[in-house]
Amino acid sequence: MTALSPGLSPESATRAAGPGRSAVRRFAGALHRRPRLRLAALLTAPLLWLVLAYLGSLAALFLSAFWSTDTFTSEVVRIWTSQNFEELVTSPVYRTVALRTIGVALAVTALCAVIAFPIAFYTARVARPRRRPLFVVAMLMPLWAGYLVKVYAWRLILSEGGPLDWALRPVGLSGPGYGLTATVLVLTYLWLPYMVLPIHTALAQLPDSLLHASADLGARTWRTFVSVVLPLVWPAVAAGSVFTFSLSLGDYITVQIVGGKTQLIGNLVYSNVTLNLPLAAALGTVPVAVIVVYLLAVRRSGALRSL
Repeated sequence: MTALSPGLSPESATRAAGPGRSAVRRFAGALHRRPRLRLAALLTAPLLWLVLAYLGSLAALFLSAFWSTDTFTSEVVRIWTSQNFEELVTSPVYRTVALRTIGVALAVTALCAVIAFPIAFYTARVARPRRRPLFVVAMLMPLWAGYLVKVYAWRLILSEGGPLDWALRPVGLSGPGYGLTATVLVLTYLWLPYMVLPIHTALAQLPDSLLHASADLGARTWRTFVSVVLPLVWPAVAAGSVFTFSLSLGDYITVQIVGGKTQLIGNLVYSNVTLNLPLAAALGTVPVAVIVVYLLAVRRSGALRSL
């Protein structure tokens, strides 16, 4: 470190150190004095990437949905038309598939919430404090395996004469096989951790005094759950439902592997990408629109305000 010469002020030393270092110091001082400028400098790069890569691709998708395809050459004709959306609305096949897809997403979200509550309550409130980190790791372990590995494992489990049939045979039952039920079951398994983790966090932060006060006032277990626990944990359920609903709505690989003849929006998009790109783009806007409506409904309900 260079010692200051007698009579040399810090400002003079800064000027003597060179214009480059002085400019850096002035820029650092400006960032320190202006928190909003510092925040803007930090967020500019990721926001720029979001606008160009994500929002730009959505804009291109929506724009190409108004084009058409030449029936003879299968080439995309860049002429503005609403024929693709009219076909989606008027065709009973597309309406049925859209409603089926939304129903599957809602069913998966409901099942994840029902299954996640007892698991999260045990890991957050019943298990010993020393064992709770182990249970959290156990909840995260399914996410460590590959997506296709898990889906093909379920395909083996649900196959005719597979492990599920073997386990249910003594009681006179059989597995669901491949189809809509298998799709809901596998998607519930895939996205369950995304529902368990936020509920676990919310239950872990729930004050014990509220539960004791409810018990002292004579409330039974179900009354305490409905009046005390559920309103406080509801924002976490809403946050988890955003993940389970959106991921189920856009999934197509699971349906392709265990869905049998079941068709969802993702399958139709995949099958039309090479044959009719504008129609595939129009189909792709349906999940986007449904997710936007779902997010607005959740936000309007006020469930995300206390997150």
